[in-house]
Amino acid sequence: MKISTKGRYGLTIMIELAKKHGEGPISLKAIAQANDLSEHYLEQLIAPLRNAGLVKSIRGAYGGYVLGDMPSKITSGDVIRVLEGPITPVEGIEDEEPAKRELWIRIRDAIKDVLDNTTLEDLASHSNDGESDAYMFYI
Repeated sequence: MKISTKGRYGLTIMIELAKKHGEGPISLKAIAQANDLSEHYLEQLIAPLRNAGLVKSIRGAYGGYVLGDMPSKITSGDVIRVLEGPITPVEGIEDEEPAKRELWIRIRDAIKDVLDNTTLEDLASHSNDGESDAYMFYI
């Protein structure tokens, strides 16, 4: 499974909202500028996140977006599944011989475990200073 820009940028939106959680709505323009991303592309990604209840839109002059729940309750897996679909490293696992099927299932489960146990709170509180205490995920 390869995570596309949809998943990567969608996660960027969600991390930015988690960093500002409790401070009021954040505009997509502000998120786009802070991360050097296309505001137009982010507009396309926010709709499925809103439809899934992961974000809420606030209208008005000081409107924007807020998280649909606490950052500690939304996982990176929630975001990736909404934007990328089911998490699977290989299609047609059921047609594989048993040894290979077991490998693909173990890989899938390891990826799911990392995504489902990494919350937006974890990602938002992570330092971006390039120090050696960066997250290291072993699959």
